[in-house]
Amino acid sequence: MRLVPRSRRARVAVGVAAAGLVVAGVYVARVVTSPAYGVAAAPRGDAPECARIEKGYPDDLAGRERAPGGAAGVAVWGDRAVVSRCGMTPPAPTPELCVNVDGVDWVLREARSRDGRKVVITYGRDPAVEVSVSDRVTELDAVLVDLSKAVKPIRQRHKCLDSRGR
Repeated sequence: MRLVPRSRRARVAVGVAAAGLVVAGVYVARVVTSPAYGVAAAPRGDAPECARIEKGYPDDLAGRERAPGGAAGVAVWGDRAVVSRCGMTPPAPTPELCVNVDGVDWVLREARSRDGRKVVITYGRDPAVEVSVSDRVTELDAVLVDLSKAVKPIRQRHKCLDSRGR
């Protein structure tokens, strides 16, 4: 019984198939090891607004490179040092701290800020953008400045009335 292909065409086909398997394996390994892998999309992460602002996300944020891949509406920098999820339900009026950064209102979600992470969400924009920032990132203000530029294309319908979000 002969296992080696007889024709040149058959040998080329086997070589192409083997090369395809190697490329696919490398791609899968890169996606699975990306920090963006496994970050859940927001409920409306596939909204057209999220697709538009994703193009405006910076390649570098707080000295960390944007990770490849990820679910719709998700962007990750560094080893999940900063995670942005577009497509969240906008928060209702709240007594939580609300700050305006370059024309974008952000609400600090104190109840969700734990385990070494601060969580903020845009206020008055639909869909909302939620950002989770590791305590390892000391430049939270700079992160919000850069992300405010990216989320501005989502129309603001409501504004925080004062510094306490009311």
